[in-house]
Parts: sequence; C-alpha cells; structure tokens
Amino acid sequence: MKYTNLGKSNLKVSRICMGCMGFGNAATGQHSWTVDEAQTREIIKHGLELGINFYDTAIVYQNGTSEQYVGRALRDFVKRDDVVIATKFTPRTQDEIDTNVSGQKHIENYLNQSLKNLGMDYVDLYIYHMWDYHTPMEEIMEGLHNVVKAGKARYIGISNCFAWQLAKANFYAREHNLTEFVSIQGHYNLIAREEEREMVPFCKDQNIAMTPYSALAGGRLSKRPGETSKRLEQDTYAKFKYDATAEADSRIIARVAELADKRGISMTEISLSWLLTKVTAPVVGATKFSHVEGAAKAVELTLTQEEIDYLEELYVPHALVGVMAQNGKQKAGNVV
Repeated sequence: MKYTNLGKSNLKVSRICMGCMGFGNAATGQHSWTVDEAQTREIIKHGLELGINFYDTAIVYQNGTSEQYVGRALRDFVKRDDVVIATKFTPRTQDEIDTNVSGQKHIENYLNQSLKNLGMDYVDLYIYHMWDYHTPMEEIMEGLHNVVKAGKARYIGISNCFAWQLAKANFYAREHNLTEFVSIQGHYNLIAREEEREMVPFCKDQNIAMTPYSALAGGRLSKRPGETSKRLEQDTYAKFKYDATAEADSRIIARVAELADKRGISMTEISLSWLLTKVTAPVVGATKFSHVEGAAKAVELTLTQEEIDYLEELYVPHALVGVMAQNGKQKAGNVV
C-alpha cells in the first residue's frame, strides 16, 4: 500500500479509502444489499492487513448501523491513532427547520450521535454530505469550526457540491479565520468525468484532496457484460445514476475489459489505476474480500500514457445525476 497526505492536512492516508456504505443492517435503511456485522468485521480486518488505514462512513448509512459496525471493528482490531476515520452529516431536516434548530446545533447534534455510534471521542475527517440550500453557508462553516475547536473533528471535508460552492465556503472561512475544507468527495470515475470541468483544476490549484465515491460506478467498471452481483441487481439508486448512459458507457467498459485481459489482471485494477492518476484516494466500497484485494492491487499498477488515452478517448459529456442533479435543480429555484 502507498500513502499520501490528505490535501493540506497532516492526515497520512492510504491511496485507497474503504467505503463503508455496504456495511450495516440490511433490514434498516436505504439499501437491501449490505453485509452483516460478522462480514463487515472480516472485510475491515482484511483491509487493515492490506494496509488500508482510511475508512469512510456516514450517519445515514443503514440508520447508523454502518457507523456502529465500523466503530466496533476498528476498536477491536487497531489502535485509534493508526487509522483515519471519516463520517458525514446530512442537511437539516424539515422538522429541524420548523423548530428553528440552527445549522451549528444540527452539526453538533449529528456529530455527537456519530461519535456515539462509532464509540469514539473524535473523527479525523467530518464531511458535509451535501449542500444544504435551506441553511446559510455561514452557519455551516461556523458549526464545523466549532466541532474542530472542541476536538471532536480534526479536519473537515465536503461531498456532492459544485466547485463554486467549495470555493465560496473556503474563501469565507479563510476571510473569517475559520476551518477550511481539506477534501472533496464527489462523483468521479471512468464513465462519470464531469468533475474534470471545474472541480479537478480548482482542487489542484488549492491543494484540496479528491476522494471520489462511486469509483467503480456501482460495480459497472469491474464486471463484463452478463456478470452480475446482488448490488448490481438491487441498487436502484445506482441504476438511476447509470442506466440512461449505459450504451455509451459500455464502449468504455469494453476497453477496460480489453486492457484487463491483455494485462492478465482484473477490471477493478484497470479502472482504479486510471482513477488513481487523477485523485488522492478513491472511496472503494467492499462487500467481499475480492473487492478489497482488487483495490489494493490497483495501487501497485502503473498504466502507460497510451493506455490512459485509450480509456479516455470514447467519453462523451454526461448530464449530472443523483444528488448533483438535484442540487442543480435547487440552485435553479426548483426545490426537490
């Protein structure tokens, strides 16, 4: 495993971040394909054995059970200072808005619950899961600064935002001596490259770490036509993000398979090796040992410039999907 600093922070992270959305009680929450606690523990232990020290979860993953499973496993298997733990908070709920719960109080309450779930005193990276169009940005930045000052979070990151929003927030923080975001977790992979328009150059200029989610497009960049998995069959949200562009994407996926065959390695290794040329540490979900192993092997693979160009050649512009499409509509004035 290789390691690097997370942007401007002092956090030394593995080039692979284990995404923990696949961990949690499948009977609760959004996803039916998640793995139970026993499997979670085995996968996390294997990740640690392979040198992965960076783990990303969220309070909303399976109603907090992802945080609980991850916290118990890491507490049992490793010293707290040897891992980098990230979790995320979502925007204020309608009930909080109606009862005048401030952005600062919302952040404090959510982080306290996440720390309780994890069984820990602090997180290394606290991530703003998506832009809250109903809460002033100033409240969010002040609330995040407060939890850093309190020692409950070492650094802050953001997910699912536009480059102008990240710039606005960080420049506000800089002007008012508040904590700045050190990382962005956006939607970025070989078949979803819209982050390259503005976010990638902005982050390079500002030394902000990119830790993209959906690194393998919900498994699409790791499987040949006809191959399937429980997640591919049951992840309706991923279908919502990728089905509309499946025909165009299939041509790129075919090239991933072609290069994997030539190299005698997995499609996972090809897809992640490409992404590793662009970002700090992709967030890679794992529900099997093979997922962890493929991700770790990708760190050791070096693609030639010819191979990189070959993989990128067929990409065509994509419409924004998922949370980012909803964010765009909200910015336009249509609250969804």
